Amino acid sequence: MLHYAVVFFIIAIIAAVFGFGGIAAGAAGIAKILFIIFLVLAVVSLIANVVKK
Repeated sequence: MLHYAVVFFIIAIIAAVFGFGGIAAGAAGIAKILFIIFLVLAVVSLIANVVKK
């Protein structure tokens, strides 16, 4: 999941450099959502691992 967030972030940067503002904004939004999902899943996994022990 983090990999996809980084990929969309790189796409957003490249699109912004070439002047595609709409595509850059969309890719940045997707990257932000994927990163938040990654963080939530990481925290849930950490809590589940602590409770399991």
